[in-house]
Amino acid sequence: MIAELKKNTEAKMKKSVEAFRADLAKVRTGRAHTGLLDHVMVDYYGTPTPIHKIAKVTLLDARTIGVAPFEKKMAQAIERAIRESDLGLNPVGGGETIRVPMPPLTEERRKELVRVVHKEAENARVAVRNLRRDALHALKEALKKREISENDERRAADEVQKLTDRFIAEIDGLMKQKEAELMQV
Repeated sequence: MIAELKKNTEAKMKKSVEAFRADLAKVRTGRAHTGLLDHVMVDYYGTPTPIHKIAKVTLLDARTIGVAPFEKKMAQAIERAIRESDLGLNPVGGGETIRVPMPPLTEERRKELVRVVHKEAENARVAVRNLRRDALHALKEALKKREISENDERRAADEVQKLTDRFIAEIDGLMKQKEAELMQV
């Protein structure tokens, strides 16, 4: 029972860290990357559809993303969706490929993005701590029902705390890495 609880808690903590990593990928640095447009939805015949399902997204150079729609008549809808997204990008249509240049980040915008990263990191840490709380609560319940001994409960609680510390350290490392990436000129 204890091994299963630890395994489940560790798996959920890993998912929290992966969700944080995915959130960090959405935070824009000065460089272009195709994953930036992953969460942009385009109105595809009345259905909100991710951009990568209706167009080929590639890097044209370090600061420009190219979007080539599979259907030519979807170009304007894709441009509109990118422009209206919260990314602050201004696509340029022309020919068969839509060019999405990455504007350089101002110092003020960099600091704002660092604050966003810190907030996301705190949310991820809270999620990990909540998982720790749930695991400790399950251990206490098992102790009350006399399913495990006090020593087993204490030992398992220490291991859950070590798991928590490990994942919080990983979150902090990812946060510092993204912060350094953002502040790099």
